[in-house]
Amino acid sequence: MGNDMADTGSKRRVTIREVAERAGVSVATASRALSGNHPVPTSTKTRVLRAARDLDYVANAHARALVGGGRKMAAVVVRQVTSPFYAQVAEGVEAEAADRGWLCVVGATGGDPQREMEFVQLMREEGARLVILVGGVVEDDAYRSRVAHYAQALDASGARLVLCGRPAPDPDIPALVVEFDNEAGARAVTGHLLSAGHRRIAFLGGLPGNTALDARVAGYRAALAEHGVPAAAARVVDCGLGRAAGLRAMAQLLKETREFTAVVAGDDMVAAGALRAITDAGLVVPDDISVVGYNDIPLAEDFNPPLTTVRTPAEELGRAAVRIALRDPEHVAGRHHLLGTHIVVRGSVAAPPERP
Repeated sequence: MGNDMADTGSKRRVTIREVAERAGVSVATASRALSGNHPVPTSTKTRVLRAARDLDYVANAHARALVGGGRKMAAVVVRQVTSPFYAQVAEGVEAEAADRGWLCVVGATGGDPQREMEFVQLMREEGARLVILVGGVVEDDAYRSRVAHYAQALDASGARLVLCGRPAPDPDIPALVVEFDNEAGARAVTGHLLSAGHRRIAFLGGLPGNTALDARVAGYRAALAEHGVPAAAARVVDCGLGRAAGLRAMAQLLKETREFTAVVAGDDMVAAGALRAITDAGLVVPDDISVVGYNDIPLAEDFNPPLTTVRTPAEELGRAAVRIALRDPEHVAGRHHLLGTHIVVRGSVAAPPERP
């Protein structure tokens, strides 16, 4: 990976003069072809664009913006804009950017690494000063290589990569990490169920390899251990996130066994699906089964019953990503900033029902 990263840095230093030489045109012609603001013969423009692509030339849009008095720009990249959590983080980024007179651009990837890469490249070309990647990921070799590439490429052009709610694959890459303590939040909310008397607690919403959910599962297991519950009693249902996933997984679990009295959901949308499945099965929350969530999305207090959950500072996470990155760019690269969480107690937890 080291060679790739070094190559990235050298590629970013490609000048328009090199592009012109490769295309066999003057610097002025290359500039006109790349700007698109002046008529250039199609064959010439094709040669210039091919040369720019081959050399990985990226026009310094930020420098142009400064010369023209343009506004600075932050980009936030999320999996989906319909998710309340991602939307709140993006709102935080936008609000903090607006407070500072910056523009904010939001891109959604649908979880596709290729789309993520294309969006980051576009933001390089457009001169974004901050690129903020949001949300848990599967931290495999491909992810580590991809993020190292982003960080080096952005850093070489005077921009900064911020990993928001996800870890840095290597502390030496020029990226900033801002996240909240997923493990502590899950440990606390599972402890809340245990303090209410529950001992048979299922975790619904695991996604092996996903950094955020793995941390929540670890917190759930840690709480069980702290309260003397045998490790064998843990039950993790790997159904992923979303209301539909929670509904299907909860319905299936209820068909298989009733040997649990409480559910820790991977997030509030999984909890929403679980609540519906429990009701569809003719059971009552919290009289028959207690349910807790994670994130405290705005609708959580309107669930039936209102959901006990972990408040994650989603909007503050977005604000902090911008604020910390701009505070002292020379000294924050590679630093890790952890925001706290806390439980919001509502009506979805009660003591376990007495067994006949």
